[in-house]
This record gives sequence, C-alpha cells and structure tokens, in this order.
Amino acid sequence: MSKKKEKKNWKTSTLSIHGYEKINKAYHSVSTPIVHTSNYYFDNCQQVWEFMKAKREGRVFREHEYGRYGNPTQRECERKLAAMEGAERAILFSTGMSAVILTIMAFMKPGGHIIFTNDCYRQTRDFATNFLGNFGIEITMVEPNAKAIEAAIKPNTNIIFTESPTNPYLRVVDLKSIVKVAKKHKIMTIIDATLATPYNIKPLEFGIDVVVHSATKYLGGHNDLLAGVTLGSNELLEPLNKLQRMIGAIPGPLTCFLLERGLKTFALRMEHHNRAGQAIAEMLEKHPKIERVWYPGLKSHPDYKTAKSQMKGFGSVITFLIKGDKKKTWKFIDSLELFLITPSLGGSESLVTQMSTMSFFDYPEEYRQSIGMVDNLVRIALGLEDIDDLIEDLKRALDKI
Repeated sequence: MSKKKEKKNWKTSTLSIHGYEKINKAYHSVSTPIVHTSNYYFDNCQQVWEFMKAKREGRVFREHEYGRYGNPTQRECERKLAAMEGAERAILFSTGMSAVILTIMAFMKPGGHIIFTNDCYRQTRDFATNFLGNFGIEITMVEPNAKAIEAAIKPNTNIIFTESPTNPYLRVVDLKSIVKVAKKHKIMTIIDATLATPYNIKPLEFGIDVVVHSATKYLGGHNDLLAGVTLGSNELLEPLNKLQRMIGAIPGPLTCFLLERGLKTFALRMEHHNRAGQAIAEMLEKHPKIERVWYPGLKSHPDYKTAKSQMKGFGSVITFLIKGDKKKTWKFIDSLELFLITPSLGGSESLVTQMSTMSFFDYPEEYRQSIGMVDNLVRIALGLEDIDDLIEDLKRALDKI
C-alpha cells in the first residue's frame, strides 16, 4: 500500500471513485486494468537486491513480486476502500469469512480470551465456539452492549469482537460506550460492519481499532463476487498482512475489478437501499399479518435511539415474524415474485430467507428455539427494484396466507 495522502473533505461517492488522489493507470486507461499474472519479473539481479533491501527496511521500492502477495487491481481497490472507510490501510481477502477468521487469528494470543457479542453472524459464532478452543483461546458470548461486555472481561481478555447491525435481529451497538470500556481495559476492538457499510457508519471515527466487511454484500453490490476486507491503521494491520502473505486468501484480479466497479455506484445504491428499507419496514410493521418487525429505523426497535445517533441510514435488511406457522410462512415466501429464495444481501436483486431452514437447519431444535430461530422468522434483503413494486409484491404475498 502507498502511504496515506492528505485527507480531502470528499464525500463517499467521490472517494469510492477516486480515493484521495489521482492514480496514473497503465496505458492511460480510465478503468483499472485487470492484471492476470501469478508473478512479476525483475530486470536484473541489482533490482532484486534493491527490492529486498527496501522491503526489509519497510520502504516501497516497487509494489509487486508474487501474486499471493497481491496484484495491481487489488491494490487500487484497497486504496479506494481505505479512503471510503477513513482508514490508513485496507487488506482484501477472498471472502468475508476469511477476513473475519484471519483478522482474529492475527491478533489472538495463546491463553487469551475473546469476547463476542452473541448476535454475530452464524459462521463467526461457529468459528468462535467450535475452533478457537483448539488454539487454547477462551471465548465468552455476551449481549451486544457495553455493560455485558465489561462484566465479561478477564485478565487475559485481549479482543472484543462485535457486529453492528447484527444478523438477523439488526441490533446496533453503542460504539462510544464499547470503545470507552475497551480503552479502559486496554483491549483491542474489532467490528464486522457489513450491514452498516461505510456509507452509514464509520466505526474508526468512534475509536474502534479494526473494521471488517464482507465485500460480497453492499460493497460489491451485484451478487456476482465473493470478497472480504479488513481496515485500520498501517501499523496495526501489519501482522495481518504478514499472515495473509503466508496463507494466500486473496481475491483474484477479476474479482477486484468487479468490486472496484461496484464501488463506483456504491453511494447511489446505498441511498436507494436506505430509502427502500425504511419504507418497507414501516409498511410491514403496520400490516395485520405481521407479528413483529426488526429494523433499526423503526421506533419499536430496541436500539432505535442508538442507531439514530450514530448511523446515517439503516440499509435494506429487514427481519420479521409472520403471524402463522411454517406452512403459512412457506406460502408467503413461495408467493413472492420479486424475491429470490437464497442467503446473502446487499445486491441488486431482492432476496428472502426463512432463517430456521436456510441458516440454522443443522442446529438442534432446542438451540434454534433458544435464539429465536422459529419457523415464522423471515429475513428479506431488498435489492434495487422499484420500491412501490416491492411493496406491492410483499402485500400480494401476505394476502395469500
């Protein structure tokens, strides 16, 4: 990564296209070229020596050496992601989960203790509960608030990992209070802010140390790529950079090209997602066949005040309970025309998921019940279709149950 340039007061839509500076591209192309190569040659032995010497001293002699360490398309995409997040550095990964897992592994300590908030993404919880113990790491799951986090702190706690908004109940953590607790006890904070995106909140501005996103979702925005990104300061992310260079969980150049292209419309898409989410959440909350709705932009949401105080908008993921059993829930989902039955979110197509079946089918029934994964719990992820058309489709499907 090049050194961070002087920050400009540009907004997200500008930063997603240009970053903080103009970069000359190969062949004077406007779009970033896709560089398909596994390695990069040197002109002579002296150049190799200069490169290795510069790398040892932490200087940049030239950017690239071997494909597992990154590629030019990736670096340009990382530059813009860092600018959007207000970070010094961004490191791209092959998936969002590889970003989460490698980030945790880069900073966990032998005999250490990590606190996770308990409404984190299912795969993150599975990694914490089923794998971290194999590395001698103790974990505690707590409610997503500062009081519960502080009560769980032990002498060996070195990481607080949270998510905001969470999935599927869209809980919003009070970042200022969590940062206050973390700094008091000298503990690192890591947040998965996938559902918020840099458009709606920038956790680094609140004092969070490291931010992770599944770039598969809103950042890519078209349901056509897999990627993840971790962002923070240059110094803090260096151990993660070294770990990634060894493991090689990098996105390919075509993926990076698609992601960077998606970033150019990111702000425009998020404006639509925010409008659609708010309008449809309000409609669903008033509908007689809906038992309950979770959406941070609704006053009924438990974290409404926190969300309003620190978020610009609330995205387009809405979770709700159908009034009825599994049969009625299936009838509702199967009656939708504009929603595809599939996991994920943040793309151009609207998606629908029955959470107990799609995401928690292999869990024991008692566990599913204990975390609220009942048969009538539905999550929708709105796409870029016309808002009125989506409302009509949802109402028509509800009328059939």
